[in-house]
Amino acid sequence: MRGFELSEDFALKLDREDPLVSFRSRFFIPPNTIYFDGNSLGLMSKDSEESLTRVIKEWQEKGINGWLDAEQPWFYFAEALGAAAAELVGAEADEVVAAASTTVNIHSLVSSFYKPAGRRKKILADELNFPSDIYALKGQIALRGLNPEENLVLVQSRDGKILDEKDIVNAMDGTIALALFPSVLYRSGQLLDMESLARKAQKKGIIIGFDCCHSVGAIPHRFDEWDVDFALWCSYKYMNSGPGSPAFLYVNRKHFNEQPLLAGWFGCDKEKQFNMTLDFCQVNSAGAWQISTPGILGLAPLEGSLKILREAGIERIREKSLRMTAYLFFLVENVLSGIPYRFGTATPKEPERRGGHVALQRNEDAWSICQALKARGIIPDFRPPDIIRIAPVALYNKYHEIWQMVNIIKSIIDNKDYLSFKNKKAQVT
Repeated sequence: MRGFELSEDFALKLDREDPLVSFRSRFFIPPNTIYFDGNSLGLMSKDSEESLTRVIKEWQEKGINGWLDAEQPWFYFAEALGAAAAELVGAEADEVVAAASTTVNIHSLVSSFYKPAGRRKKILADELNFPSDIYALKGQIALRGLNPEENLVLVQSRDGKILDEKDIVNAMDGTIALALFPSVLYRSGQLLDMESLARKAQKKGIIIGFDCCHSVGAIPHRFDEWDVDFALWCSYKYMNSGPGSPAFLYVNRKHFNEQPLLAGWFGCDKEKQFNMTLDFCQVNSAGAWQISTPGILGLAPLEGSLKILREAGIERIREKSLRMTAYLFFLVENVLSGIPYRFGTATPKEPERRGGHVALQRNEDAWSICQALKARGIIPDFRPPDIIRIAPVALYNKYHEIWQMVNIIKSIIDNKDYLSFKNKKAQVT
């Protein structure tokens, strides 16, 4: 974290030198707002508005003919978007498809790849994972007639913030049939060593997948190179495609012959789909794990958001993201770490171990401070009991905004503004 300075002029200098600064103008920035919640919901781009508007007009003018006659035929839309996203994750075009939602994709993929037999009956996950993933894994175990309490192994965190990959590998014993881990821990922002974990799992005969909701669009991936078996992720965080927008799934082509057990007709070979046969004609691609007809209006903004991501380049996005989070670490350590501020960070400082957001931690009044920030036009989010998550997004946030936020936190504590806010959690944090 050398080379940074505390002055406002230095923050402005970083913005002037930013090679990605022009992309900010292609996003709708909420007025009078500094938005640091892109790890929960990315901002809308003008490119996404354009692609959505086009598809709405196609629906108006073409009706059902849009399935084949639209500029991007709707019948092939999910596959086309998967191909566009493939370069972000180091995959071939036919290994990625836009489909369903994150949790539905967990069910779809795990149902195919979890094959308990003999001693290998257990699924390996972790205690810090997002709850929805754990719900799905417990459900998949129960569907096999097994007891989730006995057959779901959760790797424990040593400090409640991060995971040690050695602990994960040590848990990969002869009883594990399948493993699912997040690429980035949603609270702390720790980036797991996916390559190492994938290689260790393969050596031990374990199928391994990753939930990459908190990394795709912010961090480069190399799924094929790492020999990952499967992965899934949402598109409304760093991919900026809208609230509840469709998710993606990846299947390594070595598994294309596996049977999707939650089969649906959009997993059929396109050439045979409208033959209406009762025999499932599985397409030889990740598209086989689609279940239902995709929501075309939900897919439409993805076209625009992927255009921006590919134009900016995932390597350049990661480079700026790391520099922004390093700058945030520097300011927190030098401005907010001492008394009376007492802020620390739960996110690993090593570049190779952190994702796109930084978890600010304060033992007392973190929720109230978060609310005071929102009252001042700063939008972070909160994860109980004491984490304020800050996501400086490379495509639309500025270094000066980071400087402003840190100094506003200082002011909130200096003036005890946070005492005006009840220490009560809202339904959406």
